[in-house]
Amino acid sequence: MSAQPRIKHAPAGAVVTPLSGAGLRRGRTASVRVPTGERFVLASGASVTLVPRGEVPLVAFCAVLRGGACGDPAQRPGVAALTAGLLDKGAGERDAFAFAEAVERAGGSFNALAGAEHLLISGQFLAEHQHSLLALLADALREPHFATARLEALRTRHIELIKAAKDSDPQELLNAYGRALLFGEHPYGRPVGGSEASLAAITHADILQYAREQLGADRLSLVLTGAVDIAWLREAAAAGFGDWRAAGSAAPRLAVPPAPSARRVLLVDAPGATQSHFWIGGRGVSRHYPRRAALDLVNTLYGGRFTSMLNTELRIRSGLTYGAHSSFNRGSVPGEFALRACARTDKTARALELTLATLSRLKQRGITQAMLDSARAYVLGQHPLSFETAADWAAALAELEVYGLGNDYIESYASALRSVSRADAQLAIAEAVPDAEAIVIVVIGDAARIRASLAHFGPLAEMTLAQPVFVPASTPPQRAVRRARARHRRARSA
Repeated sequence: MSAQPRIKHAPAGAVVTPLSGAGLRRGRTASVRVPTGERFVLASGASVTLVPRGEVPLVAFCAVLRGGACGDPAQRPGVAALTAGLLDKGAGERDAFAFAEAVERAGGSFNALAGAEHLLISGQFLAEHQHSLLALLADALREPHFATARLEALRTRHIELIKAAKDSDPQELLNAYGRALLFGEHPYGRPVGGSEASLAAITHADILQYAREQLGADRLSLVLTGAVDIAWLREAAAAGFGDWRAAGSAAPRLAVPPAPSARRVLLVDAPGATQSHFWIGGRGVSRHYPRRAALDLVNTLYGGRFTSMLNTELRIRSGLTYGAHSSFNRGSVPGEFALRACARTDKTARALELTLATLSRLKQRGITQAMLDSARAYVLGQHPLSFETAADWAAALAELEVYGLGNDYIESYASALRSVSRADAQLAIAEAVPDAEAIVIVVIGDAARIRASLAHFGPLAEMTLAQPVFVPASTPPQRAVRRARARHRRARSA
């Protein structure tokens, strides 16, 4: 793909930076290069990245606004999620039905959701209708209706989805319970989608205030890839967003969350449950962690693929679960390292013991060279598959914008994987994988059957699955914890 020339007549106030690169280099190296394109900053502060990829007549887009759920009121998580969900429910001259019809008529998709640190609007349109894409996006961000009736309907739907998950698939809620226990009052501890209680308390005024304070051109990064009309989009982006106001407040800056000083356990009672779902988490690393490649290989070996240490121990050898998985959630500051699985109710404690044993073994013994080489081949094979479509590239480049990462984050990744040594992997384990004592454990299961067996894993707090929040009202008295532990020791010795 040939390089695009510099803009001769850039939009007013724009600062233009050509993007270098040549796409995907296939073969032994499995290298990925950022495609050639342009990035410019409008007078309003919004950044725009245009990347032509003409394989199919589609234009994919990602618009990210920094802030996200971190801009929620501390006691009312879910405001950002509801705000995002309302952006396409009427905007500009179109009501919700007309907006949806305009998207469908253009052969497009338009999706908005909240993340911990950003709002994301994404989708794709037929290339011949990219003018409609910009018009609809500008209306959604600049002139959303935020109709009260639409808010009430969306809020009710979000609450019902949480209730449905509790009834049919409570493992969907593990992250919310786990992060609340791990991060506490830190913004990462708030449920991005809100809780039943917080959603019910959100008012129309909360949505309007969030929009005033958190939505604005200075927070916006817009990426368009595919069969883009570069010359037209330069001017259209400037017309749509060049005079948009700034957000009413500065983007949230997060403090580093504290790591657990000791193990804690939360039991969420689901009476009559035939299996227990559990989540084990500790503080991990940020998106800027320098040994990212080494850590990705370590996680692949520990819990990132079917033949991982965790899955081998819990599923293949012991048959305690259908599957177990671990991951790092990396933000602008350290997020969580978490692993999750499920087990039959009467095997809950055994599954937890084996899980913690694998974590301790990883920390104490590390990995072998053969294991490292196997993970390297696996990840090198998977990496290029994340950059096959225009939508893939829109998402990848938007990620670079959100976290202030350079093109090297993508382009140097394959070579970094190839150069990871066993010593690098051991260092990543020491730095980023939490110790088995510096974690929190959440178990959703039948408390009457598993309470005593959980008490020896750490101080035990309890709540019921029916409660409309994701945090317990209080930690149980230590006397009750000691009694539960004593009952468990007697049961084990019998």
